[in-house]
This record gives sequence, C-alpha cells and structure tokens, in this order.
Amino acid sequence: MIQGFKEFITRGNVIDLAVAVVIGAAFTAIVNSIVAGIINPLIALIFQADSLDTLGPTVMGLTGNEVFFPIGAIIGAVINFLAVAVIVYFVFVYPMNRFKERAAAKAGVSEEEASDLPTEQELLIQIRDLLGAQPKA
Repeated sequence: MIQGFKEFITRGNVIDLAVAVVIGAAFTAIVNSIVAGIINPLIALIFQADSLDTLGPTVMGLTGNEVFFPIGAIIGAVINFLAVAVIVYFVFVYPMNRFKERAAAKAGVSEEEASDLPTEQELLIQIRDLLGAQPKA
C-alpha cells in the first residue's frame, strides 16, 4: 500500500499539478493586490463609491427593513477573474505557444505536417489492433 502511494506521489504529473497549484495561489495573490490597489479605486472613481463592496442598490423589504444588494462585489469578482485570465494568458499561455512554435520550426516540422501526424490515441489503437492480430502462442 505504501509502495503504491509512493509511486502515485512521485509521478511527474502529480508533482507538476502540486507546483501549479502553489504558483497559482501565489500568482492570484499578486493579481488580487493589483485589482484591489489599482482597478477597484478606478472603478470607485467612476461610480463615486469608496469601495466596490458598498456599490449597489438598497431596497425596502416587505417587512419594512432595508435590503442591500452588493452588486459592486460581483463586479469586483468579474474584474478579478478577467484580470487573472488576461495575465495568465499573456504571461504563461501566449509565450508557451510561441516557444512551441519556434521549437517546431527548429525541428523542421510545419503545422501542416504536425496536423497530418496521428494522435497518441490513434497510435495506441493501431498498436492494440496489431497486437490483437498476432497469432497466440
């Protein structure tokens, strides 16, 4: 049982996933600070609110009490998400795609040739079929 757990933990993809989660959490803290320190005050200037959390309508309830709908918090969450998505794309995804394109160009594989190559799943199916066609010993 311990050997199986050791094999599971030492797999490359599990370690990569753990590193990605830790880096993602740290990176999210940076983006949250940027959003809270720069973007939220800019929006607060436009909406004349001290904080996005105070932005929203207050409606009188049926029992006479006031109910506040914090729409500013929703706007802040959407802006936060978009900021994280944009930064992740331009910092990680776009450069990695460019790197892969350059590596493929150096290797002499064009995009058309790469698209003509069989996928990993197709290769595995071909191997399975070939093994199944061999005479049983």
